[in-house]
Amino acid sequence: MARNRETLLLLLDVGPSMHKVLPELEKVCSMLVEKKLVYHKSDQVGIILFGTEDTKNELTREVGGYEHVVVLQDTKVVDGDLVEALQQLPRGTFNGDFLDAIIVGMDILIKKFGETDKKKKRLCLITNALSPVKDPFEGTKEGQVITIAEQLVRHGMGMESIVVRERLNGSATKRIMDENDHLLNIFAKKTSAKLVYVESPTSLLGALRTRNISPVTIFRGDLELSSKMKIKVWVYKKTSEEKFPTLKKYSDKAPPTDKFATHEVKVDYEYKSVEDPGRVVPPEERIKGYRYGPQVVPIAPSEWDAVKFKPEKGIKLLGFTNASNILRHYYMKDANVFIADPGNTRAILAVSALARAMKAENKVAIVRCVWRHGQGNVIVGVLTPNVSDKDNIPDSFNFNVLPFVEDVREFQFPSFNNFPASWQPNEQQQEAADDLVKLLDLAPSGKEEVLQPEFTPNPVLQRFYHHLDLKSKHPDAAIPPLDETLKRITEPDPELFSLNKSAIDAFRRSFELKDNPKLKKSTRRILREKTSGSNMGEGYADISVQSLNSIENTSAVKIEKIGDLTPVQDFETLMSRRDGPEWIGKAIKDMKNKIFDLVEDSYEGDNYPKALECLVALRKGCILEQEPKQFNDFLRHLCKFCREKNLNSFCEFLTSKELALISKTEAIDSEVCDDEARSFLVKPDTKVE
Repeated sequence: MARNRETLLLLLDVGPSMHKVLPELEKVCSMLVEKKLVYHKSDQVGIILFGTEDTKNELTREVGGYEHVVVLQDTKVVDGDLVEALQQLPRGTFNGDFLDAIIVGMDILIKKFGETDKKKKRLCLITNALSPVKDPFEGTKEGQVITIAEQLVRHGMGMESIVVRERLNGSATKRIMDENDHLLNIFAKKTSAKLVYVESPTSLLGALRTRNISPVTIFRGDLELSSKMKIKVWVYKKTSEEKFPTLKKYSDKAPPTDKFATHEVKVDYEYKSVEDPGRVVPPEERIKGYRYGPQVVPIAPSEWDAVKFKPEKGIKLLGFTNASNILRHYYMKDANVFIADPGNTRAILAVSALARAMKAENKVAIVRCVWRHGQGNVIVGVLTPNVSDKDNIPDSFNFNVLPFVEDVREFQFPSFNNFPASWQPNEQQQEAADDLVKLLDLAPSGKEEVLQPEFTPNPVLQRFYHHLDLKSKHPDAAIPPLDETLKRITEPDPELFSLNKSAIDAFRRSFELKDNPKLKKSTRRILREKTSGSNMGEGYADISVQSLNSIENTSAVKIEKIGDLTPVQDFETLMSRRDGPEWIGKAIKDMKNKIFDLVEDSYEGDNYPKALECLVALRKGCILEQEPKQFNDFLRHLCKFCREKNLNSFCEFLTSKELALISKTEAIDSEVCDDEARSFLVKPDTKVE
């Protein structure tokens, strides 16, 4: 744990030009320490402020100068006091000199660790870089920065600079800003320093990293293009999901006087025989059992090893394909990066030649990957060429995992083009919708993206760390409200909506909007709408609304069949299921059988209203799922059945409610014209095929 311990010095600009940003800076830095308390409780953090009215640092006492730089907190192991100190930063009254702050920070780390200690040491500078830097006693500012950069490299110190800057005012500020940006760029070129510019509090929240994660290879070996052509490559993780910390069980049973108590909870399991519950079965007599129906089948570890698939480590090329054949939504899991074996000139040239050829031909490579020997699963993925535009960075490949057939979920949705013309948007509505989407774009052309992925933190994790720190100090504290900065991530931007109010109003005027807060699925709204183009009376419309009202209360439990109590609700639930292609056919078939049963078992027409509700729901569902033929054939067959069984009263009941066949106007796949649909059931002697 000690070798991974990091010492971090925060160099914070608190001058007058930073006062507007300081509230956000306090939250960001305190959150950083809160996360370290969870992940790296052995790390050390120090705080240096510049731009203050006072001066408090050792260099001023030893050699003079370095004014308005205050060491607020020397480096120490992270604790709650650091969080409180960062939440109450003083407001400075002088312009801050970031070079003075960097030198003071370097002096602290050198005195603490010496020149030979190679522990992780990092400086984090946060400023707007709008204040002038003093001229040195000798030489130029550029020469001074180069000297500082050489000392950073010599002592193994890392550095990152976060420049918080919104808009500029005045030519003097522009001149100073350009000079400071030039100096910070020298740090970035001469060292491994990272330079980041942010414009919003949200970006600042994501720019300050808790820790720098050292890249670790997941594979070192050959990229096998053929049996006679192989390239030495290294594979690194490019992106990885940040997960919640592992929470362990804590016991308060240890006496308060025990200083060495770990409060760790250990769980032991005992396995006892069914025949003799008092006898504990030792490990050598136990074997894993797997259920197969009502039985439990024991399988020994040796048998598992005999049948287990143990692929050989390696990466093999399966072939090339056009980049257009691999769509973005095919990508699964985390992304990796393939680079040539560092120091291997032939491998670097081979990777570069292959990547540039693939880029020129717009091709990607499909590869089979086994990261380690005996790996339980084989990965098939795609290599996308990443051609570098810098001389000191070689070409590489980005790798993404592709799905197997069983990983692909087949969701069947009808095409919007198959809907009737009355359901299609007109030109004015389409234009209003296009304008709305363009104006609410978070990444408009020519402007900076609002929520940049690399600078947007996970709001759930950020709130978790803050709440955890609060509960550690006040166990009975309630969950605090969501922070305003995090609201910009999780909620719509009110400023963006106010600026584009005209487009929203135009969209609202173009469409008929109905308030329906209870509906959760768009398909239910479509089903509820009265179908245009159909000649149906008010009685039919009333029954339609009555039958479809039940959709709102559909149970979240998955329905497998249509029951007797709520057939319409069960039918709608089956129709809305998308975990398999068979549910739509099953729902239509079951509803047909249910309608037949209701009509046949009716006594003096007592089941007719319920049968009509089911017919209405079936009709709507067949229109939505583009199955008009099934409903039309069923209605003809039902009427023929009623006349053969002397149930003409049901046909007359349907005629009074003006129930009709599905016409071409309502469903493009229908074979029934409008006149035939309206005239059906009008005459009792209508021929039924």
